[in-house]
Amino acid sequence: MKLTFLGAPGAGKGTQAAVVAQKLGIPTISTGNMLREAVEAQTEVGLKAKAFMESGGLVPDDVIIGILDERLRKDDCRKGFILDGVPRTVAQAEALETRGIKLDCVVSLEVDDEDIKRRMSGRRVCLKCGATYHVTDNPSKDGVTCDVCGDKLVQRADDAPETVASRLAVYHEKTEPLKNFYAGLGTLKTVKADVSIDEVTKAVFAALGI
Repeated sequence: MKLTFLGAPGAGKGTQAAVVAQKLGIPTISTGNMLREAVEAQTEVGLKAKAFMESGGLVPDDVIIGILDERLRKDDCRKGFILDGVPRTVAQAEALETRGIKLDCVVSLEVDDEDIKRRMSGRRVCLKCGATYHVTDNPSKDGVTCDVCGDKLVQRADDAPETVASRLAVYHEKTEPLKNFYAGLGTLKTVKADVSIDEVTKAVFAALGI
């Protein structure tokens, strides 16, 4: 199965992708990891990407799609894959289709903006071990330090309310139109994701028929 998840930042895309990847035994292909691997391997498109990254510019869509095409040819993708971080725009989705990279299913995790703001502004992370908490939904025992390693919990800069609002605006403008694009192709599935993680997972499995 070849699929991707859509949804606002904080909707739970990474969490659900990990569960589905384990269930189906397929890899999650992260744009960031993919770019780093291509640069390290010094492939032709990897060297192109490196030039843009070193100059501080955005890597163009055609280079990203080229690297993705290379990555999807590897043996671990023969049974399918989950895309993470691409497509982010309709232009990228069209480029995937042109390259013959067609998705079987696109799952949109639906959460309203106010819930997203609450989720993300309440998130706290341990920079030492990576554990993640939430001030109301999943607090640490004392609400201040990590239960795993005892280090102090912090709020990431991109979880600050003003940053979250900005990220949501970008999502609605650039990424949300993908729902109409994939609905037109008949591959879009929508899942209400404002419930518990387990309930979302059950709904995702049902949408995918797995």
